Amino acid sequence: MRNRIRKIAITSAIALMTCLTVLPVSARGWEPLKAAREDARLVVREAEIEVSSAPGVIQVSSNRAVQIKIFTILGRIVSSETLQPGIMQFRVPAHGVYIVKAGTLTCKVAV
Repeated sequence: MRNRIRKIAITSAIALMTCLTVLPVSARGWEPLKAAREDARLVVREAEIEVSSAPGVIQVSSNRAVQIKIFTILGRIVSSETLQPGIMQFRVPAHGVYIVKAGTLTCKVAV
């Protein structure tokens, strides 16, 4: 009986830990968009790159491939990718202020 209860407890604990495991931010990745979101606010626009924010996302539009890095305000890297031309969005893990480096452009984005 004790072994059965122990086995159930261990199985339940493993199942609970599996359910509570959060995917790393990089696994969520960038999503392509067909058109810019209507609720997106422009943060900065440079010759070939445009960075916008919307509730819960950072949106980048570029007409060329661009290296993107997103950092928390404390300097922890959240994403480091090379984006293809077009409009892409990244779902941030939490609301806050992020540093976005897109090519030679660097800006603060409040999400």
